[in-house]
Amino acid sequence: MNIPPTTPTAREKNPSDDEFQSLAANIKAWARELGFQQVGITDVDPGEHEQRFIQWLENKYQGDMDYMGKHGSKRYHPDQLVEETSRVISLRMDYLPEDSRMIEVLKDKNKGYISRYTLGRDYHKLIRKRLNLLTQKINEAMSGFYFRAFVDSAPVLERAFAQKSGLGWFGKSSMIINRQAGTYFFLGEIFTNIPLPLDPPYEKDHCGQCTECLDKCPTNAFVSPYVLDARRCISYLTIELKGAIPEELRPMMGNRIFGCDDCQLVCPWNRFSKSSQETDFTPRHQFTAPDLIDLFNWDEPTFLKLTEGSAIRRAGYESWLRNIAIALGNAPSSEKIINALKEKQDHPSNIVKEHVEWALKQHESKLQLIDITPKA
Repeated sequence: MNIPPTTPTAREKNPSDDEFQSLAANIKAWARELGFQQVGITDVDPGEHEQRFIQWLENKYQGDMDYMGKHGSKRYHPDQLVEETSRVISLRMDYLPEDSRMIEVLKDKNKGYISRYTLGRDYHKLIRKRLNLLTQKINEAMSGFYFRAFVDSAPVLERAFAQKSGLGWFGKSSMIINRQAGTYFFLGEIFTNIPLPLDPPYEKDHCGQCTECLDKCPTNAFVSPYVLDARRCISYLTIELKGAIPEELRPMMGNRIFGCDDCQLVCPWNRFSKSSQETDFTPRHQFTAPDLIDLFNWDEPTFLKLTEGSAIRRAGYESWLRNIAIALGNAPSSEKIINALKEKQDHPSNIVKEHVEWALKQHESKLQLIDITPKA
């Protein structure tokens, strides 16, 4: 909900500093009641994050994500995106399912691995609804101010403001890490012109000498600590990229068909992660440990039906088949897999056909090496 600003004369009185302090405390209490685990409040100065982001764009690490630079400085200056904004209220919500089965699925190459943030209902809808409820409560308590809520819905440098508001530190994986919650949480923001008291930024870096996230990245997507080249990241390749995936990266993708959690899986701080209590984040059974061939056999109406209300739809059906074809190419050879791939050799999409042919060549090479006939 976007609550428009009103003129100062519309207010009955100018609130005191004590009233702003009290409102900030209430906002945090209301947010917890609405299912958020933590709230922080900061100003609109991005600090060092501005130059870091500009450098990242100049290095072309965004790949085909042109929208990352499309809005210029509005992405890191909230007061340019929404006039009069003076505060960013940053919130986090845990999402990790109780039974995530991450390692088990990654090890079974006949299964498809789907990033755990998307196993349940699309988080955008749930968090947007909760943010709207929170803005209503704030407006009822202190009217005459402006509010605008975001959850991946506008150009916002959300991790920068999460760190500035005290929700965690920038890890070497470029993710926000929280000592009590690890990394498995979503972020949302509310822009406002209420002069709320600021929370201290999270300035301490607790990564220490650990480089697990850098060392275990399947595609070596990290240029250096804290810097990710999205063009090599499996999440980018399987979701954002709409064309052909570079051949040299395909074998490294394993059975990851939508997103990748590897940098989170190996982060020592995730031993403190809490399971989400949100029923909307409960995994849909068809996504937890799905059989690759079963997924590959979905036609487009089935894909649209079974991904309704899921963030998986963002990839689209063509990319869905492309990603699964790569995973099937990386799977152990079997007659079932080869037949499933051959059935898609005449697919109307050139992208799908290209990746199917690549997958079949992988099995030809494997069979030549072991010199046996595939068995079902």
